[in-house]
Amino acid sequence: MSASSLSQHDNPSAQAVVPRAPRNLLILTVVTAVAVLVGLYLGLVWVHTDPDQGQVQRLFYVHMPSFFGAFAAFGAAVVGGIAYLRTRNPRWDALAVSGVEVGLALSLVNLLTGSVWARPIWNTWWTWDPRLTSAAIMCLTYAAYLMLRGAIENPDTRRRFSAVYAILAFSTVILTLIIIRIRPDTIHPVVVGASPQNAEGTFEATRSTAVALIPNLLIWTILVPWALMWWRVRLQAGIDWVAARKAAVMEREGN
Repeated sequence: MSASSLSQHDNPSAQAVVPRAPRNLLILTVVTAVAVLVGLYLGLVWVHTDPDQGQVQRLFYVHMPSFFGAFAAFGAAVVGGIAYLRTRNPRWDALAVSGVEVGLALSLVNLLTGSVWARPIWNTWWTWDPRLTSAAIMCLTYAAYLMLRGAIENPDTRRRFSAVYAILAFSTVILTLIIIRIRPDTIHPVVVGASPQNAEGTFEATRSTAVALIPNLLIWTILVPWALMWWRVRLQAGIDWVAARKAAVMEREGN
C-alpha cells in the first residue's frame, strides 16, 4: 500500500465521496481471510499436541504471530509519523493512526491469548513478569495515543503531536521485544533460542511446530496488519471528508 495508491484512491478532498474499495484491496482481503483460516487449521488442528502443555500450547500459533503483526503495524505508524512531519501530508497521518489502532488490537490479542495460556501453565491469569509488564505498558502507551488524538481539536496540531508520539512510543515495542533477552529473571519462554533458566512452559520448535508456526508468522506479520490498515486508511479518508464538509458548513453559516 504505497503513498501513490493512497493518493489515488483515498483523497477526501479530491472527491465528493470515498470511492469503492479498489480491486487490489478486495483481493488482499480475500487472500488474508483464506490465509488466516489455513494458518488456524495448521496450528489448531494439523500440528501434533504438545506432550507437556497439552492443547493449550496451540494458542502459541496465534499468540506469537499476533505480536509480530502488532510490531509491523506500530512500525508503519512510525513511518507514517516521520513522513507526516516531513511532508505535512494528511495521508501519512492516516497511515500512522491506522497502524496504531491495528497494532493495539493485535497487541490485545497477544495479551489475551497469553493470559489464557498462562492459567493452566502458570496457575494464574496474570503475573508481573518483565515480559508481560512491558507488553501491558506498550498497550497502555498506544491507548494513550488515541486519547491524545481525541483531546486535540485543531487538526494540524493533532497530527503533529500524534506523529511525534507514535515515533517515541515505538521504544516500548523494542523493549517488549528484547526484554526476555536482557532480563534473566523472566519466566516467559523463548521460542527462538534458549530460554532463561527459570522460564516455565518451554516451547519446543520441532519440525511440525515450525511448519505450523512459520506460515502463521508470515500471515499475521504481512497480510493481516496491512489488510486491516488499508481498510482503516479508507475509513480515515471518509472521516476527514466529513470533518472538512462540516467545517465548511459551519464557516458558511458563521458568515
